[in-house]
Amino acid sequence: MKVLVVGGGGREHALCWKLAQSPKLTKLWCAPGNAGIASVAECVALSAVPDLVAFAKTHAVDLVVVGPEAPLVEGLADACLAAGIRVFGPTAAAAALEGSKGFMKDVVAKAGIPTAWYRRFTDITQAKAFIREKGAPIVVKTNGLAAGKGVTVAMTEAEALEAVDAMMGAKLFGPAGDEVVIEEYLEGEEISVFALCDGTRAVFMGAAQDHKRVGDGDTGPNTGGMGAYSPAPVATPAMEQGILTHLIEPAVAAMAAMGTPYTGVLFAGVMVTKDGPKLLEFNVRFGDPECQVLMARLDSDLLDILLAAAEGCLDGVSPQWSPDTALVVVMAARGYPGTYEKGTEIRGLDAAGAVPGVVVLHAGTARAASGAVVATGGRVLGVTARGKTVSQARERAYDAVDRLDWPQGFCRRDIGWRAIARAE
Repeated sequence: MKVLVVGGGGREHALCWKLAQSPKLTKLWCAPGNAGIASVAECVALSAVPDLVAFAKTHAVDLVVVGPEAPLVEGLADACLAAGIRVFGPTAAAAALEGSKGFMKDVVAKAGIPTAWYRRFTDITQAKAFIREKGAPIVVKTNGLAAGKGVTVAMTEAEALEAVDAMMGAKLFGPAGDEVVIEEYLEGEEISVFALCDGTRAVFMGAAQDHKRVGDGDTGPNTGGMGAYSPAPVATPAMEQGILTHLIEPAVAAMAAMGTPYTGVLFAGVMVTKDGPKLLEFNVRFGDPECQVLMARLDSDLLDILLAAAEGCLDGVSPQWSPDTALVVVMAARGYPGTYEKGTEIRGLDAAGAVPGVVVLHAGTARAASGAVVATGGRVLGVTARGKTVSQARERAYDAVDRLDWPQGFCRRDIGWRAIARAE
């Protein structure tokens, strides 16, 4: 089979790395890819939906695998289907589960899925009045896509009001902040749960725990994710099954009933509260960096299961997992998630990748004319390790991090702290 993966981050490197292991794969492209992806796939400098579809038709691509949410919201899956190309990822109408947080909350409410109370606002004065009425802590979100950064967990009323000013007044996230969703603050431990969906069925596709804040001890601003590990010990098999039954399957049924069946991977952000798991949000793609640890643990042929979802035949599919723990440490450019320098050289990649159980997955990298690998983004590398325990996986990951020669980079030093504390 010939496969085209769309995207150029750490998630897409993880998908390409795993797809490249399939005996059924004959050719792998990635658009646009990055310096690390180029070691397992042919990278093509394409991003516009018509260009991607034309490339897939010209090269007789058998399956398009869409990594990021933006092309899905733009309708890449629709365009592929219209051209007769199989695609892993939801249509634009189904991708509204992430493209519009308000739409997602409305679907969840109608389906009776346990979640936080919420209200939607397009008027800044009314939004502020609601915050003053409810008080803090409270959560303020842009309705539209904001690259994972349009969420403020406000511990004070003043912080919540500032968030509304930034989103709706200053337009910090552009049109994504034309509408905001204000919702209840849920207390507990957050986990990421994934399911493969074929329009009517949902199959468990792993759970992980992410580290959103930039600094050790979960301090500082939210980021796209500074590290993750899988499995997440807080999520017992019984809890995972309950989340599938009570949070994910009702959403899949609701989308089918609306005439917008959901296919692809559905990512449930879940808060494990004292009253049980409650849905925080749905995303319409694999998480990043959660995908990196899921692919490190997956023992099944990824191509087989993505194709089954795309073809609407997940019946009988049961992904197999290694009992090992996988842990990823994200190396980011100094200054991230604020202003950061681009074009700095990263050395020591081979030495880092030589640590047993480690694969260094690239996110924001490119190959310079000199042949050097340089940083081009905020989150730059995902140093991913497997181990018999979370402690062993973490030890290997940080051993690899310490072999890198990149003074302009930084990472958190406490990835996996919850799981290690629980084990101890």
